[in-house]
Amino acid sequence: MRRGTIPGSSGRVRPMRLLGDRGLAAPCEEVTAFDAELARLVEDMFATMYAASGVGLAANQIGVPLRVFVYDCPDDEDRRHLGHIVNPRLVATDGPVIRGPEGCLSVPGIEAGTPRFDEAVVEGVRLDGSPVTVRGTGFFARCLQHECDHLDGGLYLDHLTGARRWRALRAARRAGLSPAEAGAEAPALDRVG
Repeated sequence: MRRGTIPGSSGRVRPMRLLGDRGLAAPCEEVTAFDAELARLVEDMFATMYAASGVGLAANQIGVPLRVFVYDCPDDEDRRHLGHIVNPRLVATDGPVIRGPEGCLSVPGIEAGTPRFDEAVVEGVRLDGSPVTVRGTGFFARCLQHECDHLDGGLYLDHLTGARRWRALRAARRAGLSPAEAGAEAPALDRVG
């Protein structure tokens, strides 16, 4: 899931965690402090996502184990959806399950047909703690499900089966990426994309 860069973020680009980093496989913690540090994290997440030409980014992808994700993602009608969600919960999925192309900034260069529901609803809060409900269809629903998976310690690769899974994992190994061994941490990239 990639998109062109969009100017305006004042955050700093942080190193991207890659497949094999234990932090990607661990569930993230709830945010309890709604302060300037959280606002800086969200700014940094947008800057990092844009630098990598992504459409969504979860906090654990930059090494912060908190339940936060940002997005700037089109739906199937090319309507832009831009925002952030703190302490998100995927509360509903509906519609047909569609196998569509999916990639991940933490598994660069590897894409696979991944089954996802065509509709998704996520509830959480904004930076100020006010409630927010985000509904998505098509590609945006795929993005919402993908980012919620990250915060639960999952990757899109977990949804693959059979030959698709085998090909994706083989490509990851060839790229020098692989699931982490206990206690190991994969190196972060200084330059993403």
